[in-house]
Amino acid sequence: MAVIIDQTRPDQTRPDQNYAQNYPPLTHNQFNILDALISSGYVSDDLANTPDFNTLCNAGCISEGRITSRGYMALEPYRVKRAVFIAAGFGSRLVPVTLNTPKPLVRVKGKRILDGLLDAVLYAGIHEIYIVRGYLSEQFDQLLYKYPMIKFIENPSYNEANNISSAMCARYLLCNAYVLEADLLIHNPALIKRYNYASNFLGIKKERSDDWCFSANDEGIITSQTVGGLNCFQEVGISYWNDEDGRKLSEHIRLAWEMPGGKERYWDQIPFTVFPNEYRVEIRECREEDIIEIDTWRELKAIDKSYDVN
Repeated sequence: MAVIIDQTRPDQTRPDQNYAQNYPPLTHNQFNILDALISSGYVSDDLANTPDFNTLCNAGCISEGRITSRGYMALEPYRVKRAVFIAAGFGSRLVPVTLNTPKPLVRVKGKRILDGLLDAVLYAGIHEIYIVRGYLSEQFDQLLYKYPMIKFIENPSYNEANNISSAMCARYLLCNAYVLEADLLIHNPALIKRYNYASNFLGIKKERSDDWCFSANDEGIITSQTVGGLNCFQEVGISYWNDEDGRKLSEHIRLAWEMPGGKERYWDQIPFTVFPNEYRVEIRECREEDIIEIDTWRELKAIDKSYDVN
């Protein structure tokens, strides 16, 4: 009998862990089919008319066009375990508002920037949440009234090094984990998924970008990271790391930190420029309207007119 889980209650049912561990690994296409059934309730004709769809039906993972309890069990090894937020920086380009408030706690139209990300993470059923904090760290305590599950990680080097210092503090938590920059204003909470098949990084397709961006091959695998590019994917600071890559990152972050000039690096350079041959990370495309980073005081005033007091 099919079991349909209420999507407003992500943890209503959690499959038996032992059974899930013994379930045959899914192919990427099989994962996409089950994920589509969870996300939208249907699959495209391109996916439905494949041998993988029939295989899932024959295995009892799909019944009458719906995902079953066996389908959820098959997805269990791909469930995200935790979310790690990088939130230690000063946010100098958003002065003067960040002189007294960490950037993730700045309110946009009455709501803290970080709240949108936290709500999206919780809606996806991810309740193990860590925030790496540094600048005005005590102000993050206010989040506990609404989000009592948060655990804080202190970054004592936030003012002496780039955000690799935050990754150093949280490097043992990166397996099966989202890593999120805490200053992103999210408009599409569905960007945060309960299940991920492989390590991936969000990117916005651009004809031209002057920002950090990725190039990807025909398989959707990131092949390079640069500042500026043509026909590229502009980097969005949300990524997922599977168990294998999370373990590698833990060691590679330490090695990069100890290299000459290591403290000046950004943490996301490690898999793409420091150890580029050690990772196979997918690009996950999103749209400009899905999520934005408010970089400057001028941009903040354009989005929220209450700051434009001149």
